[in-house]
Amino acid sequence: MNDDQLFDVPGPRGRRRIRIVTAVSVLVLAALVALALRQFAAHGQLAASQWQMFGNWAIIRFLLDGIGQTLLVTVVAAGLALPLGALIALVRLSRSRVARALARGYVELFRAVPLLLLLYIFLFGLPRAGLTFPVFWQLVIPIVLGNAAVLSEIFRAGVLALDRGQSEAAYSLGMTYWQAMAWVVIPQAVRRLVPTLVSQLVRLLKDSTLGYVVSYLELLHKAQVLGEYYHSVLPTYLVAAACFVLINTALSALATWLERRRRT
Repeated sequence: MNDDQLFDVPGPRGRRRIRIVTAVSVLVLAALVALALRQFAAHGQLAASQWQMFGNWAIIRFLLDGIGQTLLVTVVAAGLALPLGALIALVRLSRSRVARALARGYVELFRAVPLLLLLYIFLFGLPRAGLTFPVFWQLVIPIVLGNAAVLSEIFRAGVLALDRGQSEAAYSLGMTYWQAMAWVVIPQAVRRLVPTLVSQLVRLLKDSTLGYVVSYLELLHKAQVLGEYYHSVLPTYLVAAACFVLINTALSALATWLERRRRT
């Protein structure tokens, strides 16, 4: 569906107002950036001495290892959250009221509980109950629990968006509910949802930045350690931010490409 089918096309006055607001917004943003750079320069944060350490291969390797740890958390969490979310979505769509209620309770609970609180539960709460996980899993499991709830709603919406004739055709061939979902409905829904699922990886990537809570050395935590050690916090955080922007831009470009390919 095209944008002109969803929204009214603005007229001449509307387009003129949009251009004026856009120009004013760009000027204000540029002024804020210039003011921030001026303040950074006044406090010596933009001095060449603050950036020389990034010419050291040991420091570059230290940050690259942080990028690798961030991507590892993202890939493992995505690999667990995607099938778990699909399973929860199927349970929510099942014919059992009890199963639907349990699945809905899970979704409502983990969509409402902040991820930071889940991390604190795994860090402080569960060890008191005798359950201790390695640092890596103290970060990954809460991310999986939270994102599986979100992904289940994405899968459920994708399944409900399909024509009911698909599942009815599968039932007419003698398939059970789970067979129809596994072989007919889910594959078609996933194909439509691939761009959305790739976009969800951006959230997973950003969730990994909470690794500092459990002392997991992902990219942002390594940037914090490096900045405090060399007393160059701002340049280090800017480099880390640039790395996140590049990764997220690549994921967004992948989602856009998949969306265009699906439409063709």
